[in-house]
Amino acid sequence: MEEFRVEKLSVSVYNDRNSLGKAAADSVEETLLEGLREKAQLRVVFAAAPSQNEMLGHLISKKGIPWQRITAFHMDEYLGLPGDAPQLFSKYLHDHLFSKVPFYRVHILDSQADDPGIECSRYAELLRESEIDLVCMGIGENGHIAFNDPPVADFNDPKVVKVVELDNRCRQQQVNDGCFATFSDVPRSAITLTVPTLMSAKVLSIVVPGKFKAEAVRGTLEGEISTACPATILRIHEYAKLFIDMESSSLLSRKKNSLVST
Repeated sequence: MEEFRVEKLSVSVYNDRNSLGKAAADSVEETLLEGLREKAQLRVVFAAAPSQNEMLGHLISKKGIPWQRITAFHMDEYLGLPGDAPQLFSKYLHDHLFSKVPFYRVHILDSQADDPGIECSRYAELLRESEIDLVCMGIGENGHIAFNDPPVADFNDPKVVKVVELDNRCRQQQVNDGCFATFSDVPRSAITLTVPTLMSAKVLSIVVPGKFKAEAVRGTLEGEISTACPATILRIHEYAKLFIDMESSSLLSRKKNSLVST
């Protein structure tokens, strides 16, 4: 394993997806237990993507987390899919997490809402009720966080939740991940939590495995902080941890004064 820091962002590199997922789950457990020593209830946002499989698999096996004191949200959702579509992020999270542990409450984005704008406002009000304690997230192949793609990402977005049009590279990623058979099957629009909403969380846990993410990881850690690679903003968060593996870190120069190997 290698550990280093890029500005404020802590980065840990693991040999493979499973060891990465276990380490991330261990870190999330520690964050939750520490938070629950200070507060009666926590509020956590979860990403839905194959990149999260190993982390969530290890997380739900934890026996000491009092899930009944945790309220869950998810960070984005497709628009335009049938309500029973297996690709819906609410479906993914139900299958991998929400049906596995006894959360106090789960707040779902309604992909079938008659008016997506009204749905954004409804969800924003729920998020505004109290601090977000933890976001468990990934980074897209184009550097997006949630569905804040380079064309629509705004580091000073006044909105909490918004409707976005997905860029072509983001849509292609969904094919690369095996979620859709063809590019034309991927929805063109979605609802997403905005960049400031994600950055407002007390802690960020970012899980990014696999060869398809290598360019995005390099951009995140070595590029200029800008919306050209939205994930670069993670480097200024006060408490963020990035978990990557040998494949997703393969393009990094690793020539950093702060590099520590363990």
